[in-house]
Amino acid sequence: MKQRVTALILIAVLVFYVFLVGSRGLIAIRDGQLVTVVLGAAILLVPVVGAWYVWREVRFGFAMQRLARELEAEGGLPRDELDRTPGGRVDRDSADEVFARRKAETEAAPEDWRSWYRLAVAYGDARDNARGRRAMLTAIRLHRGRTPAASA
Repeated sequence: MKQRVTALILIAVLVFYVFLVGSRGLIAIRDGQLVTVVLGAAILLVPVVGAWYVWREVRFGFAMQRLARELEAEGGLPRDELDRTPGGRVDRDSADEVFARRKAETEAAPEDWRSWYRLAVAYGDARDNARGRRAMLTAIRLHRGRTPAASA
């Protein structure tokens, strides 16, 4: 819930930023001089790219939630079987052990989005977020019935 509130606040700030910066970009473009028109266009480009990035992340989050709900309904969400340090952090050796099992499951069933989802969680537990994201994208593509473009 905390992440959702944070995301909504950041989206609201981005919308405000888009309107504020967009108005300045339009003012620069209306000036009519070549330099200010180019700068105005560049100014307009920044919020467009930012909005696209936020939209992409929000779609990714919703897709992840949809898969998690479906997996939970099937009873297939990965259990937390990781050992923890006295400070509460995941024990690295424990995460590596679970990761090895999840990777073997995924290699045995490469077309099953469920195994890719669980592998993505294992990557996150092992603190490899980039590969975890790629594995989750593969799970999302497989769930949608598309052939995965990349593998872990």
